[in-house]
Parts: sequence; C-alpha cells; structure tokens
Amino acid sequence: MARELFGTDGVRGVAGEYLTAELALGLARAATERLVESTERPRVLVIRDTRESGEMLEAALAAGVSAAGGDVLLGGVLPTPAAPLLVGEHGLDLAIVVSASHNPYRDNGIKFFGADGFKLSDAVEEDIERRLVAGARRGTRIGRVRQLHGTEDDYLRALHVRYDALRLTGRKVLLDCANGATHRVGPEIFRRLGADVTVIGGEPDGRNINEGVGSTHVDILAAAVVEGGHDIGFAFDGDGDRVLAADAAGRVIDGDELIALVALHRHRSGRLDGGVAVTVMTNYGFHRAMADAGVEVCTTAVGDRYVLEALRERGWTLGGEQSGHIIDMGFVASGDGIASALLALEALGDRDLADSPAMTRLPQRLVNVAVADRDAAMAAVAEAAAEEGAGLDGRGRVLVRPSGTEQLVRVMVEAPEVDECEAVCRRLVALVRAAA
Repeated sequence: MARELFGTDGVRGVAGEYLTAELALGLARAATERLVESTERPRVLVIRDTRESGEMLEAALAAGVSAAGGDVLLGGVLPTPAAPLLVGEHGLDLAIVVSASHNPYRDNGIKFFGADGFKLSDAVEEDIERRLVAGARRGTRIGRVRQLHGTEDDYLRALHVRYDALRLTGRKVLLDCANGATHRVGPEIFRRLGADVTVIGGEPDGRNINEGVGSTHVDILAAAVVEGGHDIGFAFDGDGDRVLAADAAGRVIDGDELIALVALHRHRSGRLDGGVAVTVMTNYGFHRAMADAGVEVCTTAVGDRYVLEALRERGWTLGGEQSGHIIDMGFVASGDGIASALLALEALGDRDLADSPAMTRLPQRLVNVAVADRDAAMAAVAEAAAEEGAGLDGRGRVLVRPSGTEQLVRVMVEAPEVDECEAVCRRLVALVRAAA
C-alpha cells in the first residue's frame, strides 16, 4: 500500500482532531510490533517540543510502545536532532519525536528515527501504516515506561565536545528560540562557549510556540539584532532542526548563504568531503559561488530527507535547504539548528557575517497558483517554461513544479535583475492561470 499518513516529515495534523491520542497509540504500537519480531524487548525514546498537546501524545505513544512489549524512555522537551544523538549514545532501537516544527501550536506531529539514527525509509513507514490498518496483535508482554534522566546534559555534552575549540568570548549573540524546544539548551551552549547571549522567544507556555517568533518570523530577529547592537542573531524553529540568521546590519541570512559559508570554509581548508547537496529551491547565486570555487553540487527534490539520501549515497557530509535545514553528517544525521549556528560561527572565525557574504543572491520571485488540475496546468506551461529557462541559461533559472500536498503549481524565477525576474514570472503565472 502507498503511504497515506506519512508526509515528507512524519505524520502531522491538528492535535485532537486529525492527530488523536488513538492514532498516536496505534502508530507507536505498529512501529514497536516491527521491532519485537527481531528484538526481544526494544527500547524506544520519546521526546517532544513545547506544545500543550505534546504531553497527551507523549502519553499515548508510551502506551502504544509498552502495549506492544517495548520499554519506553521519556526524554522530555528536546530539539529533534537530540533524538538520533541519544539513540546512538544509549544504544536504543527507535526514537519518536512529537513536534510539528514551525507550524502553529494547534498542530502537532510524530516522526520516527531508527536505531541507525536516520529517519525511517518510505518502505518502513508503509509497513507501519499496513500494521496500523490491520490492527493490534494480541499479546501478554507489557513494556515499562520510565524517565530518561540527563537528556539535556547528554545533548549539550555532544555539542560541547564537537565545538570545544570554538571561542565566542566577546561575541554579542541574539537567539530567537521560537518558544520551542531550544529555549533551554540553545542559550546554554552559547554561554558555555563564552558568548554574551540575549534571548527572545524563550518563555514557552504551550501555545506561543512559533507565534510571532522563530525562523518563520526572522524579520523580528533582524530588527532586534540592530536595535540591541548585537554582532549576530540566530532564529530557530519550534523543534530546533533549522536556523536562519541576521547579521549586525539586520540583513537576513537564509540557509543557502549559511551552507555556502560553511562549504567554502571547508573547501579552502580541505575538509569538505566531496561536495554539497541542496534542493531545487536553492538560489542560483549559490550554484555560481560553488562553481567559481570548484565545489561540486548535487541537487535534490525539496525535503531534508532527500538531501540526506543524497549525502548518504555519495559519502558527503554537508547539505541542506534554503529554509535553514542544514545537515552536517559529521555531527548528526539530521538538521540541527543549534549545531548549524555554531557551524556558521566556526566558519566565520574572527570575521563578521556582515563583512563576509559567501554568495551573491539573485533576485527571486515565487508565486503559488491555485489550480483545479495540477497535471493539466503543468502540461500547459511546460513548453513556455523551457523557453524562458533557455533564455536565462547561465544567468538564472526557471522552476515550475506542482505542489506535493495542495492543488497548486509553484512558479519560481531567478534572474540577474529584478525587472527581468518579475517579467518572466508574470508571463508564466498567466499561462498557469489560463489553464487552471
């Protein structure tokens, strides 16, 4: 059967309506049933972000795991990347993260990491859905539910060991923790490394996660950096697996530029390990910067799981998305906003981000066009998109693609000048609308 519940980042929906306690219990039970076929008493970690529904879903997941014969270790509120790190450190069989990332508090989600620290494959997620539909097996083996103490310290220790040589003394750093999972560990590691830290979005109440703060509201961070005279600022999302930045002048730095900064630093020092994996949404200016430096680039579909697949296939270590998911395989096989911020500071050294642009961004225009039939709209615009793209060859690009989740066609154009970018986009959007 094809996956129906799982998207590109787990199962997500409105808590209590779509993502119910019953669904959470069933998913956890089905995932654990797979494990008990090869492991007598699997151990499963559950962590969450700060949403008010997290406790309900955590309890339901724990019930599902223990009902299938697994032992549950509750890790509390932690960023998503702590899950694969803790799986490796404690030799666990599975980790479940309760979070809806950058979504509003009413939404929540469930995603799984395997014993190898990677997100589950499409095939495994399909098997979990199949088992969920088939219903629970009868059994007498019941697992236990316990707190896993010291998880914050474990995660902070891993960060500190990796970035022990990074000296941030004298750096005035502003952190926007989105009232989410990074609100304790983010400021703490920066302080341990010597930074003068100011925090916004650091007082979660269960409902204010991502509300006017975090990486989806990076303009707030940018203004606060300038107003407070900070050297640099970083904004995380609700579950802490992505980061965006702002320099001292208030210029927003997205994932493309952060990845470019790190890639060029590693390339110059001979530590890049091949090339860099990015998605089709990555700005053309990134590709020009990498080409000028002689760095190989692999382009994937949108989604950090596809970036991760490309890195694994090629044996590379660095990749990510414009949205701020940055993967450093040398640390953890997941986007990690806190680690990525430290990675950028490591690449900067004594320089200021405002004085060290790693790439020149091309003007970009993205329009989402509502359509009745995505396939028909794509067919209608295909020839024109190819012609417009050929006209920008070597100077920019055109990307027209259907949404994977909505009846939308996304039209993106990048060109050297704003006027040309707008004109090309306008022509293509008109064609899509005419076919809609």
